[in-house]
Amino acid sequence: MTVTPRVAGVIPARLGSTRLSRKVLREIAGRPMVEWVWRAAVESGRMDPVLVATDSEEVAAVCGRRGIPVAMTSAHCASGSDRVREVAAQVDAEIYVNIQGDEPTLTPDFFAPLLELFGRPEVQVGTLAVRCPAADIANPNAVKVAAALDGRALYFSRSTIPFDRDASGLVGYWKHLGIYAYRKAALERFAALPPGRLEQVERLEQLRLLENGIDIYVAEAPMDTIGVDTEEDLARAEAVLLARDASKKKRRTDGESNPRGEGRVLHLNRISGKRF
Repeated sequence: MTVTPRVAGVIPARLGSTRLSRKVLREIAGRPMVEWVWRAAVESGRMDPVLVATDSEEVAAVCGRRGIPVAMTSAHCASGSDRVREVAAQVDAEIYVNIQGDEPTLTPDFFAPLLELFGRPEVQVGTLAVRCPAADIANPNAVKVAAALDGRALYFSRSTIPFDRDASGLVGYWKHLGIYAYRKAALERFAALPPGRLEQVERLEQLRLLENGIDIYVAEAPMDTIGVDTEEDLARAEAVLLARDASKKKRRTDGESNPRGEGRVLHLNRISGKRF
């Protein structure tokens, strides 16, 4: 009999963002940004619990009012992974998913391919990637990943990898999406390691794993996302969310006039807000 591992979803959320002030609490399409992320994770049905990890009483208060569970973490956490590690000391699970709090356009469909990687016993850490849009191939803010045939990441870089030396017109670039899942032992080992040289040069935390011989496996995400770092990103993400909401309302209206019940919308049962 196959035993399904317990999976916890963790959304690290700090208020002091340097590029877009207070972004996790910025309202977008009628909700705080972090709520959109939480709803996508909960609606996937793949994780229990799904909670926000923060050192901010203000973030905790906003989440509490909206029924979102919160785990309070140290103000000294250097990264989101450190917050996830602190949560792992409070919430027992076999796999922990680190979900970026500034990815409001995530949908529930993102989590199945990520967690299905863990059906392979050799997988200790998993992440997601999509085909890289042409506009992002040379963009250093869009991290590229090159992987082996079995999905094992060979390298992550802000540079264009692989480099098309002969200008052959390569179109097979992959853009990394910063959502990770860890088995508990891998998370503990990762957080205990000092920052590596490659990590410091590229400013990419995941390279700490590769430098220390910890493999990361990559699954294909269903679509690209909009990570919010600027006001322009915020506006683009809001346009996407409003369009989705309009589409859902149309399907709901169509379903009400459809005697067969097609197009029925399932509503999220919100879990009570609490702290762990």
